[in-house]
Amino acid sequence: MPQLNPDPWFFIMLSSWLTYSMIIQPKILAFITMNPPSSKAPTTLKTTPWIWPWT
Repeated sequence: MPQLNPDPWFFIMLSSWLTYSMIIQPKILAFITMNPPSSKAPTTLKTTPWIWPWT
């Protein structure tokens, strides 16, 4: 059964993961986010109830 033989695909999988983790991932993580997280506490807005004219 050739599906159980890891020789043809194991080296390709290993080299692709090493390429991803060593080359591509640091380049992706080096990008600066456009909206950095802020340290402000979330503010809650005080809402007033809607007064319906027919009640």
